[in-house]
Formats: sequence, C-alpha cells, structure tokens
Amino acid sequence: MIFTGHSEHSIDAKLRLAIPAKYRAQWDTKRDGDAWYSVPYPDGVIRVYTASTFERVAANAPDSLTPDADEAELDAALFGQAERLEMDSAGRITLPRRHLDLAGLNTGEVVVVGARNRLEVRDRAKWQAGEQERFARLPALVARIEGKRGRGGSNS
Repeated sequence: MIFTGHSEHSIDAKLRLAIPAKYRAQWDTKRDGDAWYSVPYPDGVIRVYTASTFERVAANAPDSLTPDADEAELDAALFGQAERLEMDSAGRITLPRRHLDLAGLNTGEVVVVGARNRLEVRDRAKWQAGEQERFARLPALVARIEGKRGRGGSNS
C-alpha cells in the first residue's frame, strides 16, 4: 500500500489516534495484516507501518546468530522500541506513552503524513511551520538521494 498526503488529527486523553479514513479505506487485512507497528524515531516522529510491511521489511535484513556490534545495537534499539498495535472498531490505535514522550508529541495535536510505505505521526504546528522550507529543499534532497543511489540525476 502506498500512503500519500496528510491529515490533521488529535491524540485523545486515552492516547488513541484515529487512522485517517483515506488510509483505512485502502486497508486490506489479507494484504496489509491485521495490525500496525509503531516505531518512535529521534527526529520527532512516530513511524507507523502496516503489519505486513513491517514484517516484510524486517525480514529483508540478513539474519545472523552473530551480528556485528552495530547490527546488534540497531536491532535492540529499533525492535526493542517497536510495538504492535491493534486497531479498534472505530479505526483507532493506542500509541504507547513512551513513543509519544520519545518523539516529543505531547500536545496531542498531530498530523498524520503518508510517507510511501508508512504513516508518520508528527507535531502539527511544526509540520505546518516547516511546509515552505520542506518544499524549497525538495530539489536538493532529490539530487542528494539520487547521488547516493548512483543515478547521477537520472529519473530511471
């Protein structure tokens, strides 16, 4: 499933966030799984993946009984923070308090951003304040990423 666009939402007193209807309408439990995975990230965001996407991407990493120190630390930090979240009948997930605290999302006013294979929960005021800057940086960001991929600016 590809997530695009964004939607303003609130996190209620019980830490519940409604998955926006435009994303729920695309949801297919056979394809996407029956739950979500929530992963806090240090840049003030909670990344939310469908169960099938999270499990597929996690399975793509090489397995080892003897990972090197960096791989072992990453696995423990990332998977140790990840939480599986069930969606209730009203289309809401309950975000873990520690995820909200780690991401600094304590106002309750958020934006849910479609970010290709995931949703991102971000502070609404910061998202709105940074919109023009993100837009202005877009060409440089594309060039930098294409350079990392070795494309040298091609669209293929």
